[in-house]
Formats: sequence, C-alpha cells, structure tokens
Amino acid sequence: MRGYPSGGFDNAAKYYETGDFWRAHRSYTHDDRERIMSKLKLNITMSIDGFVAGPDQSPEHPLGIGGEELHNWLVPLKSFRERHGEEGGEVNASTPFAEDILGGAGATIMGRNMFGGGPGPWDESWKGWWGENPPFHHPVFVVTSHPREPLELQGGTTFHFVTDGIESALEQARAAAGDKEVSLGGGASVAQQYLAAGLLDELVISVVPMLLGGGARLFENVGGVQLEQVESVAAPGVTHIRYARVG
Repeated sequence: MRGYPSGGFDNAAKYYETGDFWRAHRSYTHDDRERIMSKLKLNITMSIDGFVAGPDQSPEHPLGIGGEELHNWLVPLKSFRERHGEEGGEVNASTPFAEDILGGAGATIMGRNMFGGGPGPWDESWKGWWGENPPFHHPVFVVTSHPREPLELQGGTTFHFVTDGIESALEQARAAAGDKEVSLGGGASVAQQYLAAGLLDELVISVVPMLLGGGARLFENVGGVQLEQVESVAAPGVTHIRYARVG
C-alpha cells in the first residue's frame, strides 16, 4: 500500500511539476484539501428514453447506432467549432452550456470506452478519437484496468491511465485542476460509478427529442442518489437541465 507523503503546498508543487499528481494530492494536509477541493461535474447528452449512447457501439460507431445524432445541437455551435479548430457557427441559448463543458475545467476524467481503442491490453498506436491536438488542453485521467504510460499530445493535453479506481482518478484530477473544476467526460459506465459513489457534485443533462430504443443508459446501477434540479433552459433541439447533488 502506498505511503502518504506529507509537507503541504511546497511538496505538492514539487510533485505537480513532475506530473506525479497522486503524490501531489497526498502531500496536501486535510485543511489544504478542504480549501482546494475541486467540484466534479458531468456534462452529458441523453435521449428522451434515457440513453447516452446507442446500441452496438464499435470503432465504426463509437456512440452506437444513432448515437452521433445526440449531439446535433452541439456540433453547429460557434464555441464547439472553435474548440475543434474550425471557424463560423451558431450562437443560441445552448452556447453557455457548450462553453461550460470544458471551459471551466482544469482536468478531465473519462472511462476506457470514451478514450477508445477496444478492450484488453493497450494497442500503443491508439491515441484516442481526437487526433494529435485533442480539445481538452489540460490533463485527462482515463479509468482503465490496463496500465499504460502517459500519452502527451499537442495543445497541453496529456492522457494519464489510472488503474486503481475512480477515487484515485478523482484525487489525481483534483491535484491537476488546482482551483478549477474537474470535468467527468463519460461514458455511461464511469458516470454511473461516480454517481453511485456520491462523488458527483453537479450534472448537466442535455435532453434531446429522439428515441434510441437501446444502448447505454445513464441512470442504471446508481443506487439511491438524490439530485436537486437547479436550472432548466430550452434551446433549439435540446433542453438543458442542471442538477446538484443533495447531501
């Protein structure tokens, strides 16, 4: 079992500079952690029948059959296009929610399926779905059962592969994020795990008027989690609902 380094902010800064986010977080005292605790937030799009990905997910259909259509509200937006190096685009009531997906985040957590590359031991040639310059521009922590060395890409994105569970991934992400939020990118399985563990602070669910009829549900195997609706905004082709964790 790993030891707990001590020494507060000075040691944390030293470990952070070397990319050792686990030791950086463990270097903080209890009072330090209380002051710097980053909010964990999930932004995800869901069909009206409760699916966040369609059936038959595969490398050809990473969001399942029909799943790409979930994001028809997002892709035309100016803020989305700019983050992916494109020009033009629309501005409407969805714009603040699109900007919020990664705008306030200092780190992202995602599951193995969202990063892609198939199950089992890693094919080291796989670098994710996003090319050499992913849209994150901050550290990303991939929850997986298979170890892999960190993958540094362009634009400030480095993927770190975490094999010792969701809590370890969250600790490392919070250490990397500093005083910024931590974004939970999905997919459904890792979101369910954080929900069930009571570790998600806020959810923004963008509900689109389509029926997928099957696939990956968000609200399965999450126990008795309690949420409070704090905002609802209708926009073209989507309704954005913000929830906060109760308790």
